[in-house]
Amino acid sequence: MFFKILDISRIVLVSIAFYFGYQIGFAEEVYNAKAQLHFMIPIIIGAVAGISGLEGIFFSKKSAVEKGFTVDHNYQKQSAIALLSYATIAIWVYFAQWGIMAELTILFAFLFFFFFAAINHAYDAISRKNYKWQNINRPFITLILILGLIYPLMMLFKGLK
Repeated sequence: MFFKILDISRIVLVSIAFYFGYQIGFAEEVYNAKAQLHFMIPIIIGAVAGISGLEGIFFSKKSAVEKGFTVDHNYQKQSAIALLSYATIAIWVYFAQWGIMAELTILFAFLFFFFFAAINHAYDAISRKNYKWQNINRPFITLILILGLIYPLMMLFKGLK
């Protein structure tokens, strides 16, 4: 049950980031993708990578079982540390006010990791018939996350020309 709460909390926090982020983006007469992404990026990365990283470090054995993976695998700890690194840097960049380009850099590094992790989860579901909820939902949740970011990213890049 605890891991379902962690999953739900990630989804809820990301949903809140999207809801308020889009509110911020469309608050003025002219759409403001920069303000939207500035708000959304640290929350999304903090929620997804931060919670996942803490889960992987403090509850690694139970987390592996919930996903249908082998227990006590060293790569799991490395992934957890990488996830915490993404979350820490995203929050650092936000509070240090390094600007949208630094925020985009950590966002793309985070998305790159999660895109390929989603492929890994899908492969695991297909090849090993690992249909555990925490394994099979990753590709779909990652796809939804990326789709939700396409519009503000396209609009931001359009405005940077």
